[in-house]
Amino acid sequence: MLSVNTVSGGKTSAYIAANYPADYNVFSLVRIEHKQSKFPDKKIRQEVEDRIQAPFIATAEDDIIIYTILDLEQYIGKKISWVTGETFDKVLDSAGTLPDPLRRYCTTQMKLEPIFNWWRKEINIPCEFRLGFRANETKRAKRTTKKTNARGFLEMKAIVGKRKTRNKWGMIEWQKPAYPLIQDNIHKDKINKFWNNKAVRFAWINNCVGCFHKNPLLIRHMWNRHENKLNWFASKERIKHQKDVWYKDKNLSFNDIKKWNKQLELFDYDFSECDSGLCGL
Repeated sequence: MLSVNTVSGGKTSAYIAANYPADYNVFSLVRIEHKQSKFPDKKIRQEVEDRIQAPFIATAEDDIIIYTILDLEQYIGKKISWVTGETFDKVLDSAGTLPDPLRRYCTTQMKLEPIFNWWRKEINIPCEFRLGFRANETKRAKRTTKKTNARGFLEMKAIVGKRKTRNKWGMIEWQKPAYPLIQDNIHKDKINKFWNNKAVRFAWINNCVGCFHKNPLLIRHMWNRHENKLNWFASKERIKHQKDVWYKDKNLSFNDIKKWNKQLELFDYDFSECDSGLCGL
């Protein structure tokens, strides 16, 4: 069975790519159409556009993630395929509001679906997908395994044909999840140690800077580092709503958080991935 490593830009998925060679490596880029957040390096911006075959203005994640994937490709000596879906802006046009705990469409529409579309075009047979769940994350692995069908595959709803007046939809099995880090008892400390002094740059914290998983204190701290991108998230809270959409709880919006005083006594190491969600491991 062919194998696929999905890399997110975090140290964990990068560790899998470096230590568990696969037939394919793939990265899904989340884009935003926000000129104030434009990726600053014109040459790299053009390289990204060449790879994704789509316009690239900015990413909703830390800009360092772009260098992470480029560095990682050089480090492992194997191609990493870049994919992308519609921009976050266009996804919001139909979704109407930013993702939240009840509508976590972001992972599906901007990460999984672009990878599925790439898989269907390039491979189109069920593959083993290595997932970055560490040895202490067996509960996450069990939840994923419960979603598999009787043959042990994850399925995706997609167009499978045409009827006279509409598309024919069906479920396509494509992923057989594998958990190499759980199998080999790999914990976070070993992963961090592995990347010490390696020529791969990593962001302080991964996934979208305005992810609803991040606690409000972390959001305020990140406003100091990603002001333009957080302003973009704050501006999107009003889409199709007469008042601000709640962030984390019903009485708290991004603009509320922005008004808090800067937490000057807090440092990067006061936060961890547990404060930020798990999309970018």
